Amino acid sequence: MTDTASRTTGPMSGPGSVHHGFPASTDHPPVDHGAAPPVPSGSTGGSGRRRTGWARLVRGPQDQPAWVRPALWGLLAATAVLYLWNLTASGYANDFYAAAVKSGTESWKALLFGSLDSANAITVDKPPASIWIMALSGRLLGFSSFSILLPQALMGVATVYLVYAGVKRFSGPRTGLIAGGLVAITPVAALMFTFNNPDALLVLLMTGGLYAVVRAIECDRDRARSAVKWLLLAGVLIGFAFLTKMLQGLLVLPAMAGAYLLAGQSRLGTRIWHLLTAGVAVVVSAGWFVLLVALWPADSRPYIGGSETNSLWELALGYNGLGRIFGGDGNGGGGATAPTGTTGGFGGGGGGFGGATGITRLFNTQFGSEISWLLPAALIGLLAGLWFTRRYPRTDRIRAALVLWGGSLVVTALVFSFMEGTIHQYYTVAMVPALAATLAISARELWRGRSSLVVRSILALMIAVTGVWSFVLLGRADGWLPWLRWVVLIGALVGAALLVASTAALRRLAVVGVLVGSLSALGGTTAWALATTGHGHTGSIPTSGPAGYSSGMGGGTGMTGGFGRTDGGFGRRSGDGATDGSASTDGSGSLSGGSDGPGSPSGQSGTTGGQSMAPPEGVTAPDGMTPPEGMTAPDGMTAPDAAADGTGQSGMQQPGGTGSTDGSGTTDGRGATGGTGGGFGGGGGQTANSELVALLNATTSRWSAATIGSQSAATYILGTDTAVMAIGGFTGSDPSPTLAEFQQYVADGDIGYFIAGGGMGGRGGGSGSGSEISTWVEANFTAQTVGGTTVYDLTRPTGSTS
Repeated sequence: MTDTASRTTGPMSGPGSVHHGFPASTDHPPVDHGAAPPVPSGSTGGSGRRRTGWARLVRGPQDQPAWVRPALWGLLAATAVLYLWNLTASGYANDFYAAAVKSGTESWKALLFGSLDSANAITVDKPPASIWIMALSGRLLGFSSFSILLPQALMGVATVYLVYAGVKRFSGPRTGLIAGGLVAITPVAALMFTFNNPDALLVLLMTGGLYAVVRAIECDRDRARSAVKWLLLAGVLIGFAFLTKMLQGLLVLPAMAGAYLLAGQSRLGTRIWHLLTAGVAVVVSAGWFVLLVALWPADSRPYIGGSETNSLWELALGYNGLGRIFGGDGNGGGGATAPTGTTGGFGGGGGGFGGATGITRLFNTQFGSEISWLLPAALIGLLAGLWFTRRYPRTDRIRAALVLWGGSLVVTALVFSFMEGTIHQYYTVAMVPALAATLAISARELWRGRSSLVVRSILALMIAVTGVWSFVLLGRADGWLPWLRWVVLIGALVGAALLVASTAALRRLAVVGVLVGSLSALGGTTAWALATTGHGHTGSIPTSGPAGYSSGMGGGTGMTGGFGRTDGGFGRRSGDGATDGSASTDGSGSLSGGSDGPGSPSGQSGTTGGQSMAPPEGVTAPDGMTPPEGMTAPDGMTAPDAAADGTGQSGMQQPGGTGSTDGSGTTDGRGATGGTGGGFGGGGGQTANSELVALLNATTSRWSAATIGSQSAATYILGTDTAVMAIGGFTGSDPSPTLAEFQQYVADGDIGYFIAGGGMGGRGGGSGSGSEISTWVEANFTAQTVGGTTVYDLTRPTGSTS
């Protein structure tokens, strides 16, 4: 956790960077710690030649210590092994995004807009930037689990490098290496850099923006143009972060602006002008695609999934924007009340799936094991650092780094802690680079000021708190490596005690104490990250940890079925299923029979651990969503015929079929029999219905079939060679297509079949047309069973189709 170099030296060269650790006098000249003596102007160093090209890339610049570049390569190689090892165990991971990637490999228009299907009916409910990367990889390497997940893992390695590079600029290579290493061993990072949600690209772009601001801050007045260029780059990167996950990509902007405004080398007016210029870069780099969508004729592009008005701008401000913060607009919270027919429901009282809002949310059972291992230490270090640097010159670089990285951490943490709308555990991966940098920078400065008992005690407190909190977190995983929590606790406390006791006469104890304490304290998060990459993850809400463990509502460990059954989920909208707030007993909604998902040809592999159907304390879900029949919420929740050991469920139908009958929820270790082997809304491990696959592949229409909800449609897209229309988008409640549009598609012969049993519960207040379409299909076409799946042949009406 600390840089063990002497406290009397440090890489804080440059204006204002004249202290030697906390606390420090501002009367000392800066000294570059760990660096080779500077090469005089015009000199080429001992070798007689400056390193260029490959020599510089492999060995580093001439004036850099020889050990630095090999150490960096070692860190990046270790990170690559961690993220790439066993990469394809997750199969397609999240079927929702995997289907869009597959469609992007088949249609350039689908790639451009992020359409779920190659015939361009509707997009995913996020901007398409992450789809662009994965689809291009699929076009280059061929569509597969590996081509989908490879870019994510490489983004993780790149993020580790950018954190190293950003921290190194002001705090030296050792601290940079520590910060990069902390990123790699944070569990939620190990999870999301091996998964195909948009968050991997989001984190990379945000980290790149923070690095660019570091470079801008170090530009002196004579290099004002260079500062502007770096700020423009930062703006462009954040703009593309917006095109990855909308408003979440902007959470780092306050810290970026504040750090440059505080510590930039130019005059105040110039600094303000620079920031305004960077703001324009953000608007342009994000706005071009919003403008493109607005100007493109709506009838020749896919509907914007997640919106009510087919508008990307509305999606940004509503469902994926302010709705996430304040609730409503299809999100949980916002003062929602439980729908009629539920025993408490899942609305209100906090954001969906994240537990009650408040300052302790990130430490609860849902979020704790994802992000909070090192969070207490980072916050202590940040507060100490800001206090000890309060009287330093305005342009002090260490304080600037703490404001930049620490400010990003605090803003993001506060938003996640108090947002009322839908939030999932894996969102916290956005905090990882800032957390790692803040902890490394503050720990290094405290170490350098360890001659002071107060400073030494603060550093010891950071180590001890990390050990104690890791002990608590490991205790939540009952039965998993029970000895580890004691090793972590005892080692951290012993190391902290030795550090405090290292007075002048016993100063050598400081090195022993900090090494023993830090390595022990990091044992918990490291083991958890390794366990995370040791098995596959599927579904919409993955969680980190060992196989069989779940930190709450999610399916990262192979949840078989789980919450939000895609055969209706919680509280299907009226007309989509039972109208009394409960799911129909046959799992098919208003249309009889289940639907057997064809599954993914890669044979996705979730783990067999599954998870209990009981939601975590204080959990909430989006408005209008009700638990299936026989379940109560939020306390004492039970699933119909759920396996007593929490490994799965029986008799609870999924889009993929009728569910397992042995209580295990699996038949081959890949997921539920014909069901969703992932988290909320499915996403992986379906058993193929060969008859239905053959039926759909034999069609020649624009869409081989239509079904309610993107999750259901995604399984058919992945399992066949056809496009499948997702009625209502991700939640099944988007108003696309309308009944009239659907009827026209049928009349034109554009849709071959309607597959019953889709849907996902619906967004509160949504105006989806799925119930109308279902009713119309049921009244005008004859049901048939194909391999246990109920389908309707839309080319053979039983009566009038008008």
